This record gives sequence, C-alpha cells and structure tokens, in this order.
Amino acid sequence: MISNLEDLYYDQIRDLYSAETQLIDALPGLCNAASNDDLKKALTGHLAETRKQRERLASICSRHDIAPEGTTCEAMRGLVKEASSHALSVDPGEVRDAAIIACGNRVEHYEIAGYGAAKAFAEVLGFSEDVDLLDQSIEEEGAADKKLTKIATGGLFAAGVNKAAV
Repeated sequence: MISNLEDLYYDQIRDLYSAETQLIDALPGLCNAASNDDLKKALTGHLAETRKQRERLASICSRHDIAPEGTTCEAMRGLVKEASSHALSVDPGEVRDAAIIACGNRVEHYEIAGYGAAKAFAEVLGFSEDVDLLDQSIEEEGAADKKLTKIATGGLFAAGVNKAAV
C-alpha cells in the first residue's frame, strides 16, 4: 500500500525499471523490422542507453534497499504491443519505418514524463544522488526523441513514403 510520497517514489522507480526492461526486450525486434539505416542505428544506440538507464534505476533501488522488480508497467506494455503490431501490420519499407518512429516518439514522451515525475519526487524527498541519475536519463530520452524526429523529418517522410498509396 502506498501511503506517502516516498512509497510513491519507490513505486515510480519500479515502474520505470519495468518499462526499461520491456523496452530492452522490444527494441531488437523493432530494429530488425526497420529498413532505414539511420533508424536502425538510432534504435541500436538507444538499446545500449536503455540498458544504462535500467542500471541507474537498479542503483537507485540498491541505495534505498528496495527490489527493482515487482511492478509491471502496463503503459509500456501497451506501447510495446502497439509498436510491435504496427511493425508487423505495415509493409516493409519507409511507411513501416514511419510507423516505428511514431511509436518510438510515443515511448520517449512517456519515459520523459515518468522520469520527470520521479525526479520531482526525488527532489522533494532530498534524494540528490537520485535526482542526478534520473536527470541523465531524462536527457537521453529527450535526445532519442529528437533523433527519431530528425530521421523522420530530415528525409524519411519526404522520401516518397506515400508513393504506394497513390
């Protein structure tokens, strides 16, 4: 039972840990489904970052003597399910890549919000080391979102993704 801000903070950290774990499992499949080399590289790079983010969350849990497991992030489960569904239901090529990017942007925005809330709680609770770790992840998630958007708007969306629909 969550009865105070500290309990809520720990619940949020476990939720983020679950989200990152699910994303670690999903990213290789999305990378394989992508055809654009820049997108493949971005997804592969974010997989390595996601592993580091999960390690940071495990470090926070260790510092507070809580287990990182025990919570399932249902929101990430839905986002991953949607991304996998789109990747499989759209013909391979630029349109599939566009779908993967759209789903990736949703994931990044969700994670930025989750890390932001956890960071705010950590600040109020005086957990300054946690704040620094969470801030690193927020920065990485923001950069990943911008990278996906740049791939999309920097050429993928303009590369004739609508030719098949004509």
